[in-house]
Amino acid sequence: MNPYRHGLVLGKFYPPHAGHHHLVRTAADRCERLTVLVCAASVESIPLADRVRWMREVHPDVRVVGAVDDIPVDLHDPGVWEAHMAVFRTAVPEPVDAVFTSEPYGRELGRRFGAESVCVDPDRTVFPVSGTAVRKDPVGCWDFLEPPVRAALARRVVVLGAESTGTTTMAWALAEHYRHRGGVWTQTRYVPEYGREFSEHKLAGLRARRPGADWDEVEFTSEEFPLIARRQTELEDEAARAGSPVLFCDTDAFATTIWHERYLGGPNDEVARIAARGQQHLWLLTDHRGVGFEDDGLRDGEHLRPWMTARFAAELARTSRRTVALTGPHEQRLATAVAAVDALLGEGWDLADPLPTPCGCGGTPVPENR
Repeated sequence: MNPYRHGLVLGKFYPPHAGHHHLVRTAADRCERLTVLVCAASVESIPLADRVRWMREVHPDVRVVGAVDDIPVDLHDPGVWEAHMAVFRTAVPEPVDAVFTSEPYGRELGRRFGAESVCVDPDRTVFPVSGTAVRKDPVGCWDFLEPPVRAALARRVVVLGAESTGTTTMAWALAEHYRHRGGVWTQTRYVPEYGREFSEHKLAGLRARRPGADWDEVEFTSEEFPLIARRQTELEDEAARAGSPVLFCDTDAFATTIWHERYLGGPNDEVARIAARGQQHLWLLTDHRGVGFEDDGLRDGEHLRPWMTARFAAELARTSRRTVALTGPHEQRLATAVAAVDALLGEGWDLADPLPTPCGCGGTPVPENR
């Protein structure tokens, strides 16, 4: 039998990492039921809703609730403590038997809840990581992050362009380049173009009905493009969850908006809405000039390549997407792409610090818990 009826883990989880999850799992093993209270100040970079969602995914068997707490931080001021406790008790009104933390303030937090304080791995010997370390160096802490956090932090790079301009070759070459850097980078993923797979199935279906049918006989409907855009996005998200701090995508939902124009002559509002929800950070546009057209059985638009390159460039600029054009031979394009990706990664993640502690008072009653 678990020794506690209702346990509480309270923290910022900004962002959650392996140490947080060890704390929650330890508490869950010792309680009949456990509540995880995620607190966030409005100045923080990662939304409270995201942190709650991540914790719920990783810990589906415990209750996870969130609370916004912008009260100034001071462990030594009883009035400030009470103000924070009012937020905590509003979020968790039920009696609490045990408070689980990894910090010295756990004793006082437990006392104010009328609960036993249980300290778990205060020296970080099980998982040597902290929220501060993750915010400072996500790459160095990557192995301590769960899939939903990786997906949110991964820098997503899209290679897009007209038919037969080397997008697939470039996306794959970039993934290989970063894998060869070793360490966490060996997990770098490449996301293939789902539209091509979809096209192959359409052509195969047509040939099943009419053997010998050619690609120029395949017809697309407007309703098919949102399906393509959604599946492309799903594949991207799946890869980001399992990959390194950078992800390379052979096209994306935004590119699908231009492909809809190419085949059907105008925009598709649903595809545009899917593209607007994207989490990409950099677009690499492959120029058609200097690249010979190769008909692989699913291409028929050599004459449209200048128009498509121009449309991609215009829409990327109009929507203020960060774009780098790739021109010249493959080696030159790859060097340009690597420089652009390195610049993106070199900018870091710009994760704001938590609500600061005034007057040099250490700690916070809205704890990070590691």
